[in-house]
Amino acid sequence: MNLSMINRAQAAIFVAAFGFFATTAGAQSAAPTSATPVGLWRNIDDKTGQAKAEIRITANAAGVLTGVIEKPLIKAVEPNCSMCSDDRKDKPKLGMEIIRGAVKAEGKDVWEKGQILEPDSGKNYSLRLTPIEGGSKLEVRGAIGPFGRTQTWVRIQ
Repeated sequence: MNLSMINRAQAAIFVAAFGFFATTAGAQSAAPTSATPVGLWRNIDDKTGQAKAEIRITANAAGVLTGVIEKPLIKAVEPNCSMCSDDRKDKPKLGMEIIRGAVKAEGKDVWEKGQILEPDSGKNYSLRLTPIEGGSKLEVRGAIGPFGRTQTWVRIQ
């Protein structure tokens, strides 16, 4: 092998490597930088592992999130929220707004400062929503003070 063949081989390797890295970088920059909780979700009970309902999360013009039970996946013992103590008392769980007031935290892909209602108990919890796995899943944390539970919801495409 002579010197010109080695230089051509090195140049070919450089061009191939540069093309690979340029393509990879282009693909990464085209991907979304953050996910959002807006969409349709299947909530999975953290205690039983069972899917309970489909929840639609929407945002108003100011970016404030709300979430409504769109479809129950298991038959409720009580179809109305008899345990609720606010404006949802004795209202049907189907179509009920269970997420209220969540807003995006500054500089983070986290939505907080809202409330989430557990319709079976009528209890309201402080809320934190964190999209994970590129937005295909949503960590939903409900808490009272330092005590709480986290569920992982699955996006419905």
